[in-house]
Amino acid sequence: MRDYYPPVEPHDSGWLDVGDGNEIYWEVCGNPAGKPAVFLHGGPGGGLLPDNRRYFDPSAYRIVLFDQRNCGRSRPGADDPGVLLEHNTTPHLVADIERLREHLSIERWLVFGGSWGTTLGLAYAQAHPGRVTEMVLRGVWLIRPADEAWAFTPGGAAHLFPAEWAAFRDAIPPAEQGDLVRAYGRRVHDPDPAVHVPASRAWMGWELSANTLLPVPPPDLDDSLLVAFARITHHYIANGGFLPEEGLLAGVDRIRHIPAVVVNGRYDIKTPPDQAWDLHRAWPEAEFTIVEDAGHGGSEPGTRHVLIEATDRFRG
Repeated sequence: MRDYYPPVEPHDSGWLDVGDGNEIYWEVCGNPAGKPAVFLHGGPGGGLLPDNRRYFDPSAYRIVLFDQRNCGRSRPGADDPGVLLEHNTTPHLVADIERLREHLSIERWLVFGGSWGTTLGLAYAQAHPGRVTEMVLRGVWLIRPADEAWAFTPGGAAHLFPAEWAAFRDAIPPAEQGDLVRAYGRRVHDPDPAVHVPASRAWMGWELSANTLLPVPPPDLDDSLLVAFARITHHYIANGGFLPEEGLLAGVDRIRHIPAVVVNGRYDIKTPPDQAWDLHRAWPEAEFTIVEDAGHGGSEPGTRHVLIEATDRFRG
């Protein structure tokens, strides 16, 4: 079973002005002369973790990572209620990726994404297919209406996590529980910390409750990280991921030629495998793997094994 590569530190980093008053934090680690690869983190709004660097052989890859707009170390942070998110959309993030590629003088690169990172990776590749050498996608999230209904209405994931769903639902008064996404939106974007902090904690409690097949302790996130994460995630969910009306499957013909590996946990509650299956049916040329002993997390042993095996094969 493949384990992570050893920890590695960046040898270059900085902030890139991407317009609209935003600067994204970026870092590069591994081999400066190696094969370029870009890692797209989840969320939206999740930010980078040190282990994100460890899916790649650092002797073979020039590994590029960045915090997407308004999260992690990017500036300004969405934890500030005065920060508006009108310039934080999928087209903006796609443009940021391309601007970062140009800034680092990279001609083409491998795109690696997990969860929301698969959504963003597909959107980027469909917009710039000539810049992508390969794709590695884990936990496919297509953000269709049925996918959102599974996550945020009583008929979906709530059946498998009833206590966690009850905590999420009951943080909202009964009169507003008919549309929990709208009700949470009023609260996580409220300027009053007495309103937006507990609402963000409840929202993220549900978001993080079903990430792995076997329970793991929840991450210890401070209020500023929770608020930024909740605000950005809600912003995208409430707006259908800012995707074209026809969705991402309609654009598969533009990327069909790109070698790709698509991976999903069998017991992924956050992005159930029917989404990866639908992508596979639209894109049968991509290698498709269901990991039988995994949920949503990219760190689960079976999923991690397949992902690192894929980057090892693509390193050339």
